[in-house]
Amino acid sequence: MEVVTDKSMIITLAIPVFFLLIIIEYFYGRYVGKNTYRLNDTVTSITVGMISRFPTMLNLGVQSVIFVYISSYLNMELLSVKNPFTWIIAFLLYDLSYYWMHRMHHEIKILWATHSVHHHGEDYNLATALRQTSTGWLWKWIFYMPMIILGVPGEVFITVAGVNLVYQFWVHTEHIGHLGFLEKIFITPMNHRIHHAKNKEYIDANYGGVFIIWDRMFGTYNPQRSDIKPVYGTATPLNSWNPLWANFQVFSIMIKDTIKTKSWKDKFKVWFSKTYWRPEDCIEEKNPNEFYKKFNPEITTDIKLFSFFQMLFTILVSGAVITFISNHAYSEIITFGIFIIALTSLTGYLMQSNTNAYQLILYFSVVSIFSILYFELLSFELLSTKLLLAQLLANTLAVTGIRLFQSLTFSGLLKVK
Repeated sequence: MEVVTDKSMIITLAIPVFFLLIIIEYFYGRYVGKNTYRLNDTVTSITVGMISRFPTMLNLGVQSVIFVYISSYLNMELLSVKNPFTWIIAFLLYDLSYYWMHRMHHEIKILWATHSVHHHGEDYNLATALRQTSTGWLWKWIFYMPMIILGVPGEVFITVAGVNLVYQFWVHTEHIGHLGFLEKIFITPMNHRIHHAKNKEYIDANYGGVFIIWDRMFGTYNPQRSDIKPVYGTATPLNSWNPLWANFQVFSIMIKDTIKTKSWKDKFKVWFSKTYWRPEDCIEEKNPNEFYKKFNPEITTDIKLFSFFQMLFTILVSGAVITFISNHAYSEIITFGIFIIALTSLTGYLMQSNTNAYQLILYFSVVSIFSILYFELLSFELLSTKLLLAQLLANTLAVTGIRLFQSLTFSGLLKVK
């Protein structure tokens, strides 16, 4: 039996629906004059989300082994898959477990390091829901062990986990207001917006996945105030569009603090302290004016277009790997993951107005095409390989064309009105 918290087929089937709803929300926002999307933030959210599926596909971590062991030797067998009440109990138990898992990830720094990627987004929209961690497999499974011990069947566990995660998608929107009595029972867009806010009046609240009742029971519920508008993001902003850096920013801060602080006690405490705590000799002054400022480097039209199409290719290539995963060897999934991380990181670097990223993308694309064709790193029969080669070829042609156009414009041979 294989038990993985986020490997439900429900999630895979929901992905196309997620993208459709993102498109609908974008055009709806434009129509009503309340657009909540920026290209750079959206591209990062989506690429972070697509990368997050690879650790699951690669079955990283020990969760499956441990869950199988518990199911075989420590299972109390209190719940039968044939009993309909098992599904209801499992659904409630999963959400309660999710509450404590989620809450601890906001209260203990080493856990926050894996979860913070979901909160980096400074816009709040359906694409924000896709900002999922690629390192959560390290320890989030610990919080679901009691369910397996009680005897929740593997197929029930996987199903309720998928439903729980899919439910959380729709609450990431600013276009839905107060929902009356539902606010007292369920996680809704209004009370989840508070969870994503970094205002001191809102921070660390509303942890539930489906139900808000746990927050009300354990004292972490916080309603939205009419006089304080939520400001999204993290207290220490990411200030980057690099999806790889998003997953390791907090780890980097902890490592630096561990090296810098002179106190041996603090060197240990850094890793298991409250998320907001830092050693006194590591604290840096913050400009209060930066609190409301969004990271938004100015970029040219060509970078916007290039980044948009990179996002589309990332969706297509990743989607092909996810959809036809059984046709891919384990090594091929790793290879695709490396290519996608490299390309999305370079695109993020480009969106930070670093135009020399074009050169890096060109070199990487040319070398990658040669490596795939000459060394046969990937099977040519795979749809994902064909899509990746199309992306690399498009990158080569696009960057060459952009560079040529810029060169001619700079030299005066081509005049742009």
